[in-house]
Amino acid sequence: MSRTLILNSKQIQQKINRIAYEIYENNYDEKEIIIAGIASNGFILAKHIIEVLKAIAPIKIRLIEIVLDKKNPLSKEIKVELTDKDLKNKVIILVDDVLNSGKTLIFGSKPFLNNPVKRLTTVVLVDRGHNRYPIKADFVGLSLSTTLQEHITVELDKKGKESVYLS
Repeated sequence: MSRTLILNSKQIQQKINRIAYEIYENNYDEKEIIIAGIASNGFILAKHIIEVLKAIAPIKIRLIEIVLDKKNPLSKEIKVELTDKDLKNKVIILVDDVLNSGKTLIFGSKPFLNNPVKRLTTVVLVDRGHNRYPIKADFVGLSLSTTLQEHITVELDKKGKESVYLS
């Protein structure tokens, strides 16, 4: 199986920088925002975004991890580290690496729908545009038209060696 490099480390960092600036532009008047990364790559991407945000924005930023079964999200409880009180009237930014069908993103947003949050926005590094669920990404690093048979692989765990491949 052949792999085609779509984004290299430098390009990914440029996308993350742009996303961070967009988040700040849309939330400059907030005292605090909560960035919720979907385990594993979404959480790593969220950490990278926060690094840039802390350098450019005087906003208090809380990072939380959302743990869910991506293949079968109804099989286990979705875990979020905050209480309902912590989420009340807060801006939530939900982060994942790839938006494929929208299933992971929509189930990842579920814990916030039971709370009176101020605003819920979504971030993805790559949007494939194959949505089957009524959710979209508000901030996108790269929109990429692919076939359903193609696969996007995002590697974010090695600093300086991040990459996105199409296979």
